[in-house]
Amino acid sequence: MTLPMPDEWLPHHEPLRTTLVRTIGIAIVAGAVLASRWGGVGRWPIATLLMLWPSFGGHWLELWFLDGVRPRLSRRRSVQIAARLATWFAGGVVVAMGMLVTATTLVGRQPLPWSVWWVGGFAMIAVELTAHLALYLRRAPSFFDGRG
Repeated sequence: MTLPMPDEWLPHHEPLRTTLVRTIGIAIVAGAVLASRWGGVGRWPIATLLMLWPSFGGHWLELWFLDGVRPRLSRRRSVQIAARLATWFAGGVVVAMGMLVTATTLVGRQPLPWSVWWVGGFAMIAVELTAHLALYLRRAPSFFDGRG
């Protein structure tokens, strides 16, 4: 069910504590998964730190789009969709590069070649679409209904 878009985009409001609990929780779980594939429990702290890039950074990327970019765009749904996907892709590339620099600095070796920058863009789109699907299924404003 697609609901009509609001006449005015309202700024997103969420307490910082809620944001931190959610994004750090995601980073801890994703860090555990990454550590299990990347050298065991000893890598969990570094893996968790790396996962803060997409969880915490992705949150701020989404806020930047919702409160900074979206209100300045045409209200046409096709324009909103294209801009959001482009924002997620570009932000995912930046997040991936941040993860790569952080991993190289902390671990002392490069886990992935620089040439796979585009993977971060598509990964961010996949993560955001999954998150917005969960919102949509809960009937909360989301990418899929045009309200979120």
